[in-house]
Amino acid sequence: MEGEKTVLGPTVEIEGEIEGEEDLVIQGRIQGKIVSRKDLTVDGSGKVEASVTTKNLAVSGMLVGNVTASERVEVRKEGKMIGDIKAPRVIIADGAKFKGNIEMGVD
Repeated sequence: MEGEKTVLGPTVEIEGEIEGEEDLVIQGRIQGKIVSRKDLTVDGSGKVEASVTTKNLAVSGMLVGNVTASERVEVRKEGKMIGDIKAPRVIIADGAKFKGNIEMGVD
């Protein structure tokens, strides 16, 4: 269905692999691997330690891990990310914290 969104609330802690076909909002703690064929958002309270494959990623919380996105990655001003990004478009807002490598371009 169009507009489906799953929210993993601030008290949720998951260790393992998450895979899905809908938009995913993470407010809790995730460790492992995330594969989302739609959009992934790490909210301000979210702490993710995972390899991430998604369409679009927005980070307002903390993400540690390598990211591959088919469209874009955005680290918002309150976001922190440690890891490598591979995506055609990357936005790192003024004030955001980022440590890693960025690969943009054609394969």
